[in-house]
Amino acid sequence: MNSSLYYKNMQEFDLFIIGGGINGSGVARDAAGRGLRVLLCEKDDLAQATSSSSTKLIHGGLRYLENFDFKLVRESLVERETLLKSMPHIIWPLRFVLPHHSGLRPYWLIRLGLLFYDYLGSRKILKGTRAINLREHNSGEPLKSIFKKGFEYSDCWVDDSRMVVLNSRDAKRLGAKIYTRTKFDKAERRDGFWDITLINERSKEAIRIKSKSIINCAGPWVQNIIENNFSDAANSSLRLIRGSHIVTKNLFKNKYNYIFQNSDGRVIFVIPYEEDYTLIGTTDVEHTDLDKIFCTEQEKEYLINAINNYFNFEASKKDIVWSFSGVRPLFDDQKASPQKVTRDYVIKTEDAQSNLPLVNVFGGKITTFRKLSEKVLNELKPYMSIKNKWTEGSKLPGGDFEIENFDQLVNEISRKYKFLDQSWAYRLVRSYGTEAINILGKSEKLEDLGENFGWNLTEKEVVWLIENEWAETSEDILWRRSKIGLRLDEDQVKRLDAYLIILNKNKNN
Repeated sequence: MNSSLYYKNMQEFDLFIIGGGINGSGVARDAAGRGLRVLLCEKDDLAQATSSSSTKLIHGGLRYLENFDFKLVRESLVERETLLKSMPHIIWPLRFVLPHHSGLRPYWLIRLGLLFYDYLGSRKILKGTRAINLREHNSGEPLKSIFKKGFEYSDCWVDDSRMVVLNSRDAKRLGAKIYTRTKFDKAERRDGFWDITLINERSKEAIRIKSKSIINCAGPWVQNIIENNFSDAANSSLRLIRGSHIVTKNLFKNKYNYIFQNSDGRVIFVIPYEEDYTLIGTTDVEHTDLDKIFCTEQEKEYLINAINNYFNFEASKKDIVWSFSGVRPLFDDQKASPQKVTRDYVIKTEDAQSNLPLVNVFGGKITTFRKLSEKVLNELKPYMSIKNKWTEGSKLPGGDFEIENFDQLVNEISRKYKFLDQSWAYRLVRSYGTEAINILGKSEKLEDLGENFGWNLTEKEVVWLIENEWAETSEDILWRRSKIGLRLDEDQVKRLDAYLIILNKNKNN
């Protein structure tokens, strides 16, 4: 075939997005909703890296006030309730208890900071800060007796990887194409378009497309993408900071969430997790090798020692059942300490006088992905027609109900499908919201759901995840579409693996 004819017949897009994390999926959804032609490619699974390895909080970042990041804190705080209303199945309010440590920040300073936190947040749904007496408040029960005073304030919890998947699903609904296990290979400006080559990681086949713009949302790999493919792009420095978390068996009976000050200036979150566990994090460590991202023994000790300064019992590394790490791709603002590096995002646009922009996204946090997406689209206004922003007030798949009606929805599912127990119905609504009904369909009895792989993960749910959420492997299903991987034993995982192999064979025949 004539090469110019082949180029002419290549599929054409307005935006080509590199990276299937929260920023990439958010940009894809926003752009598709404005009528733009969008293709997103992700070399692995959606949310496989940083976007599934967060502390799972939608928050302003209380400690960022000390760095005078007032703009970032305010934007984040306002976004809490916007996102909460958009996806009330996977985001919900939390109350945090902050014990006052007399040897660290003074009491008056914390009180002032929390009042400012409330003021910046423009709260309408979330409760405000209050001082508490830890000797009388139930949250004081597992704490050492030296902690007498403290504070209680609001932030939100999120299932981070599901937030990425839901943004991607809505982007697809609006017309975007989402390619997982597809690697960006190269791009060059040619005849008024970006000529882009992708590699399908399953078949190793090359895919060529053309686009009017490239949005580099590759997270920790954003600098590698620039250096390996865009030599004419301005050099920007990325600072890689690893944040590690540990998950232990339940450490205390109450369901309070804690934030502890540490002597190095950091804060440590201790949060009840998946009913039977406790999530503890995070660290801030310089990182270099993106092929090796894991929680080190030193980080485990650091987190255990940090919480043992507060609890009236001794936790140990033996209590750890799981750990995970993510690398934050922060814009290097030349701060010496990793914890002082800004968490704000930086967007840099290059066009080399060609009218074909390359937009590189550095940094950011999951709380601000929607605002970041809007600002990326603003960057493209000089190059193409961009409709008005629309995502504020919108609902993500499964989130079409009001926050206060969550329990009502669980009860409706339980009544409609009488073979479900309450905890099963709760899990389905927490993951899928109103779409739980789409998964269960016309099922009338337990057997209609097919094989049960453990912890009520059934064949029907697995097939739905494969057909609707780009899940391909047991890891995708057990650790990113859910956290059931914490529950299943080795034999149950093998059974799921065997089922997926048979399903793939049948699909390919």
